[in-house]
Amino acid sequence: MNLKFTKMQAYGNDYIYIDAIHQRVEDPGRLAKIISDRHFGVGSDGLVLICPSDTCDFRMRIFNPDGTEAEMCGNALRSTAKFVYFHKLTKKESLTIETLGGIQRVELEIREGEVTNISACIGKPELRSERIPVISDQDTFMDRRVQVLDRTFRMSSLSWGNPHTVLLVEDVDALDVEKYGRAVEYLECFPRRTNVTFAQMADAGHVRIREWERGTGETLGCGTGCCSAVVVGNMLGLCGRNVVCHQPGGDLQVEWDEQDEVHMTGPSHVVFEGEYSYEAK
Repeated sequence: MNLKFTKMQAYGNDYIYIDAIHQRVEDPGRLAKIISDRHFGVGSDGLVLICPSDTCDFRMRIFNPDGTEAEMCGNALRSTAKFVYFHKLTKKESLTIETLGGIQRVELEIREGEVTNISACIGKPELRSERIPVISDQDTFMDRRVQVLDRTFRMSSLSWGNPHTVLLVEDVDALDVEKYGRAVEYLECFPRRTNVTFAQMADAGHVRIREWERGTGETLGCGTGCCSAVVVGNMLGLCGRNVVCHQPGGDLQVEWDEQDEVHMTGPSHVVFEGEYSYEAK
């Protein structure tokens, strides 16, 4: 079968998007493995299927490069909203999108018929340690000192359905992200492994991060990593609730509002479109 796909990028995250409303997609886990292999010339951080929903405007299914289905990704969510508008699956500028991590709300900013900015409300962060998941006798697993190899870090952890651990550093540019990211990912307190956000609190309105994604390595950008850094920084009194988060893939605006919901705002780009010949097993 020939599947039409669109490759989209948001802050260093490349995802392959497929309209699964008008196309039949079989064995998406296997397909995700194939298209995530950069030797095939397609390459992505994962596969996103746009599906019908009984409760929302659309349903988003996201698959990791290893073929497993993921809960939710903020950058993928924002690009999903642009995809459905770009491909005229909707004329709405305010959307609800169903994910395994819950129902998300997305607002599109339209100028002259083009999507220029996308704001996604990804909900409230989960702060209970039993839901992160971690092994800890602390209820919130916040503000803990931890020894990692030859360094001691100030570490916090929270979850958006997928765990993120924030380690505070003085200079993210000078950090060996691979050395310490890999070590933190496999700490015994993370039985399901964790994404690792190294965060430098520049001032009340600016945070700098670099992100180590579990099982993948350092990424150019991570929306939920930015949000995790801002939530932790605010809880520890190191930054405000409306923050520009700087990362190699681009700056993302993050707001943690008074209802404790987190919003991420920034653009998304269509990289290319094409067809992929795929035989399901």
